[in-house]
Amino acid sequence: MKAYVFPGQGSQFVGMGKDLYEQHPEAKALFDKANEILGFNITAIMFSGTDEELKQTNVTQPAIFLHSVAQAAVAKNFAPDMVAGHSLGEFSALVASRVLSFEDGLRLVSKRAQAMQAACEANPSTMAAILGLDDAKVEEVCAAIEGEVVVAANYNCPGQLVISGSNKGIEIACEKMKEAGAKRALPLPVGGAFHSPLMKPAEEELAKAIEETTFSQGICPIYQNVDAKPHTDPAEIKQNLIKQLTAPVRWTQSVQQMLADGATHFVECGPGKVLQGLVKKIDRAAEVSSVE
Repeated sequence: MKAYVFPGQGSQFVGMGKDLYEQHPEAKALFDKANEILGFNITAIMFSGTDEELKQTNVTQPAIFLHSVAQAAVAKNFAPDMVAGHSLGEFSALVASRVLSFEDGLRLVSKRAQAMQAACEANPSTMAAILGLDDAKVEEVCAAIEGEVVVAANYNCPGQLVISGSNKGIEIACEKMKEAGAKRALPLPVGGAFHSPLMKPAEEELAKAIEETTFSQGICPIYQNVDAKPHTDPAEIKQNLIKQLTAPVRWTQSVQQMLADGATHFVECGPGKVLQGLVKKIDRAAEVSSVE
């Protein structure tokens, strides 16, 4: 069984999508439509902008979404048995599996980026990658930090968990993780504490937009970040997507569940190969590739 997986923020690079735009009329139509919906020339930034321009949240998220969806649209024999997306990638997965229209998906991603940016500016916060500790120990250390927000945010693969919280909380947590035996505790160059309670204002703002958007029956189950389970009911998918900004990304658990449900081949659809690497760390026997 074939699982298509869609990457999140951090997989962007200048030049992304240019080959799709030049070689596939269907992809070009999506890029042109995106410029129109967003009200600025995102394709120009993607193809020939600067790294700094592409790193702006209001650009990064729509750019990765656009690249991923366009790649799925022109993929050979695109017939997923299941899909999943890492954080932002969940929106790409929902469009590729026809739960959301491209236009609605892009509008939600743009709204999400703006809401997250506003939450970051209102409450400065950050994230850090913890390497070489098991998940339970990381959770235990986070829970023991008093007076600050610190939570497990991204369960990327065994031995790699990203934590999220207040600036002071993450600083304290990094020291305590090292004391607990972590190989490394690396602060990340991000704008805020994504997938933590500090994103509550963004969740509330995005929830209204999600509620007003039409979600359809998709062509296959989507394994969602919040519970790592397969979903096909549009109402359930909608509620899980609302919770996503403040809940952890359970990527390890999602891949494990897809494997248990019969997935044998994971196809990454989007810029880069980050998810292929994570899947192999979760199960070395799994077959991985980029979309054709």
